[in-house]
Amino acid sequence: MTATVDSVHLGRSHDPRQPNLRQVHLLHRELFDVLADAGFTVAAGNLGENITTTGIDLLGLPVGSHLTIGDADIIITGLRNPCQQINNFSPGLLNQLIVKTESGEVMRLAGVMGVVARGGAVRPGDPIAVDLPPEPHFGLTRV
Repeated sequence: MTATVDSVHLGRSHDPRQPNLRQVHLLHRELFDVLADAGFTVAAGNLGENITTTGIDLLGLPVGSHLTIGDADIIITGLRNPCQQINNFSPGLLNQLIVKTESGEVMRLAGVMGVVARGGAVRPGDPIAVDLPPEPHFGLTRV
């Protein structure tokens, strides 16, 4: 199967005064194992992600990280802010994707969002090249 990240993903947000920082949703496959340990069955595509990755600490990337996947280039803009609709897929799942630490910090685990810098074909098994932005690096926040 070949997916294409292209002009369908480009463009403005629903608010024309704001840039669209949520064009592509990427999710780390490792999350499925964490969710399975908590009793939830989730597979690729179930949470609305466009691309599922393996072996990349998506949540630990700084803003502006550049991912080359197949023929496409994506620039990471922030964390996906999961919403109540996730519970429509599986009741209680949202509580697994928004977690408060003991110190009160909110952790969003539902992947990252990015913008399309160059569209192109993305195929299962395509390698992913990660290029970090120049320092200073800034941690991801919700978009």
